[in-house]
Amino acid sequence: MPWNWELPEWPTFHYNPVLLCPLERQFLVGAGSEFAYLKTIEVKEYHRFIVEILSAEGVESSRIEGETLDRESLQSSIQHHFGIQTRAQKKGTEKESGMANLLCDVYDSFDEPLTHEMLGKWHSMLFQHASNLAEVGRYRTHPEPMQIVSHRYDSPRVFFEAPPSSKVFSEMTRFIEWFNSSRNSLSVLERAAIAHLYFENIHPFEDGNGRIGRVVAEKALSQGVGRPVLIAISKLLEKRKKEYYAALERCNRTLEVQQWVEFFAQIIVQAHADAMKLLYFILEKSKMLTVLAGHLNPRQEKVLLRLFAEGPDGFQGGLTAEKYIAITKAPRATATRDLTDLVDKGALFKTGELRHTRYWLNLQVS
Repeated sequence: MPWNWELPEWPTFHYNPVLLCPLERQFLVGAGSEFAYLKTIEVKEYHRFIVEILSAEGVESSRIEGETLDRESLQSSIQHHFGIQTRAQKKGTEKESGMANLLCDVYDSFDEPLTHEMLGKWHSMLFQHASNLAEVGRYRTHPEPMQIVSHRYDSPRVFFEAPPSSKVFSEMTRFIEWFNSSRNSLSVLERAAIAHLYFENIHPFEDGNGRIGRVVAEKALSQGVGRPVLIAISKLLEKRKKEYYAALERCNRTLEVQQWVEFFAQIIVQAHADAMKLLYFILEKSKMLTVLAGHLNPRQEKVLLRLFAEGPDGFQGGLTAEKYIAITKAPRATATRDLTDLVDKGALFKTGELRHTRYWLNLQVS
């Protein structure tokens, strides 16, 4: 049975864009609200939002591929790019600085046409110090088939085989022409969904296709709304990785891709809602710390900052007295007194009683 790129109609993907209309409206309304909201906040809060979103995207996109990045180092590299000064910046490794350069370049160049040179530059940013790749910054040329294979040694299975290296440049030329010409002819969500699928089906690089393919989709979203879209698609895709891979695999031998475009569109809409939740969280965090400045002891401040570092969802299962003691090394009586004081000050609220007592950040996050 032929792969999708071997079919006569390749690369004409078939789906019904009308079915995406409700999601498209939801995304565009949300993006408009985000833009209006961002214009009202202070520059430092906007910068915090950029750093949080881009670092989340970088960390999770790498995690999908089985690579771990240090979030703090990645954030430091992103801050450096935007000229954001902090008290202490952690020097990033080559992996973190490479991912930061990629994310920031995608942000800065969102409105520029896609080119072979741009894609090569992005690949170089990711792998400029990789010693295990024969080809960095250019499309693959190896004669062996580019196959996606299961990792089971007892029964390996080829999930997908991409076009041979000899066809990559011509396939990518056609992809780039499609990407640039479709900007004003397709809806925002369908263009992003097809762009990612189309790119992954070509699999033009020796490595890094998933990471670059996801930023290609984000470039499509940004061009669709006329400004950089600050969402972390990869954070949701990592949580739903099995569904993500299964949705891609279903398209391997067909050009009927309705399920894929609906899945990816839903991911985008949810990722945008999560980004807005993060933005509100950052603003509420700033308000709380301003109000409580000078009214907290060092233990309380340390725990609040630790809670904020967990993001909008906080500690799994909430903050307990035991967790407070582990963070501060305080005696139990002191921890109980500190926690009661934080509730009285409005920083936390309490649920449950006795051993079921849990504490949560008291933020008005939508």
